[in-house]
Formats: sequence, structure tokens, C-alpha cells
Amino acid sequence: MRGFLLLLGMVSIYLFLPTLLSLAESAPQLGHVKWRWFVLMAVLMTGAFVSQWALTRIAAPGVSWFVAATSQLTSNAAVKLIPGGAVAGGAFYFRMLSVSGVPTGTALAALAAVGVLSNLVLLALPAVAVVIAIVSAPIPEGMLPVAIAGTILFVVMFVGAVVVVRFDRPLEWVGWIVEHGVAWVARIFKRSWSFPAQELIDRRNEVVSSLGERWRKALAVAVSNWLLDYATLVVALIAVGAQPRPSLILLAFAGAAVLGMIPITPGGLGFVEAGLVGMLTIAGIPAGDALLATLAYRLFQFWLPIPAGMVSYVLFRRKYGKPSDLPAVS
Repeated sequence: MRGFLLLLGMVSIYLFLPTLLSLAESAPQLGHVKWRWFVLMAVLMTGAFVSQWALTRIAAPGVSWFVAATSQLTSNAAVKLIPGGAVAGGAFYFRMLSVSGVPTGTALAALAAVGVLSNLVLLALPAVAVVIAIVSAPIPEGMLPVAIAGTILFVVMFVGAVVVVRFDRPLEWVGWIVEHGVAWVARIFKRSWSFPAQELIDRRNEVVSSLGERWRKALAVAVSNWLLDYATLVVALIAVGAQPRPSLILLAFAGAAVLGMIPITPGGLGFVEAGLVGMLTIAGIPAGDALLATLAYRLFQFWLPIPAGMVSYVLFRRKYGKPSDLPAVS
């Protein structure tokens, strides 16, 4: 599977190589951007990362800022370095929380709660952009599919989350299917695998209790995370001399963020750049400005967090040891 994902990632990067080469050729032009814009982008993106650390601390009370920061930065770097890195990133996040002393059940619940809440906010952004566009300016035809698909995905995910949180019966049905599916596979491979249907409900309860009365605070922090990330892109556009329309840039930003979740290339490398440049151009940004702004934005959103994650992993290991051996789930 790793070999297949690596091959798929290499082919995908090759297909997007012209966009990546164009970005590389535009890099010297960043020298004409005034340094204060880079400082502002660094501050905004740092704020976005701090929001993610705060969200971890809300979902897993008692987690220190050090553990929240190092686990998030390390998992983020893993996502950007490994094809299909979402799984590896989640594993790093879970292991580091567990090794630091967080009960594994709490760590799993925190990982799930943070992921669901963050993705819900992300998918809500296209719907927000549509509302803003209605009262300001129409959405270009080329961006309508992104707006419609994003709004539909948000509604589906929101309804699904409400159903899962409020009702046991759907989880019992899914649990029954999974339980029998695991048992069937276990018989074929002659293994002692099992997955009780009640396990899904128990894990759901852990996820819900991990936020509890703190869900409003968690929602506010998740919103601030994405808004600070979005503000970094807006500043990048202003820095290169573009005149962005907030609603359309929000739509382009949300589309690019969703592309980054596609587990084909590490961190959506190539997908995000090509998609963001294309959507910014449709939004009325000149192609040259869109390319340069994308390069500046991805510098802070993609490239610089990678060495930060590597340093975080080293610091974590010096304090807690290698995040490998885990206690039993409790």
C-alpha cells in the first residue's frame, strides 16, 4: 500500500509539475514584496497554528501547551511529507498524546473531535461565501461548482454529525455491519479479530464528552483557525498588489483547503497550488499575481511548518521519549 501511494503521489506530482515549476520560477519576484507583509503573514499563520493547539487542549483537558504544540506540528509535518499522510499524521498525534500521559481513549476522542469540528467549519466556508456573494457581487460561473459542492458537503456532514450525536440506532446498524464484516474477514485470515457493535457507541460517547460544555469555545477556536489561515492568503494577495474580493477569495481558499485533504500527494502538493491559482484567476486576480500570492501563502502554510514539525518531534522525544509503545486503550 505504501509503495502504491508513493507511486501515485509521484505520478500526480509529475502531472502538476508545470505549475510547481512556474511557482519556482516566480520565487525571485518575492524579493520585491516588502518585508512587513511577510511578518504579518507569519503572525497570522502562527495564530492559526496556536488555535489548533488550543483546540487540542479543549478536547483533551489537562494537555500542556508543549504537548499540544509539538504533537500538532509533528503530525502536520507528517501529513506534508508522506503520501497518504493523513493516516500517518493522525498516528503521530495519537501516539504523542498517549506517551505524554493522556489516556488512549481520551486521545482517540480528542483526535476525532478536533477532526470533525475542524472539517465542519472548513466545509461551512463555501456556504458563508455564497451568502456574502448574494449581498455583494455574483459568483463567477467557473466557481459555482465549488460553491454548490461545498455547501452540499457541509449540509450532509452537519446533518450526519447531528444524527450520530443524538441517536444510537444508526450507529447500532453500522456497528452490526462492521462487527459481522470484521468477523468474516477474521475467519478468512484465521485471526482473532473482533469489533463489538457497542464499540462505536462507546467511542461516540467519548468524543461527545471530550467537548461537553466546552463545545462553543471549541467552535470559536476552530473558526479562528480557518479565518487566520484565510487572512494569510488575503494578505499575500494584497502584498503582491492584487485587489481581492473577500467572498470569492474565501471560496477559492475553501476549495484549495479541501484539495489539500485529498491523500494522493503529500499535503496536497501540486493539487492545492494548481487549484488555488486557477480559482484565484477565475475570481478576477491576474494570473501573475495569483501565482506569486499562492507561492507566498504556501511558503507559510506548507513549507515552513515542515522544519518546525521536525524540531518539535526532537524536542518531544527529549522530554518524553520515542512515541512508539502505547498502553492499552482505556
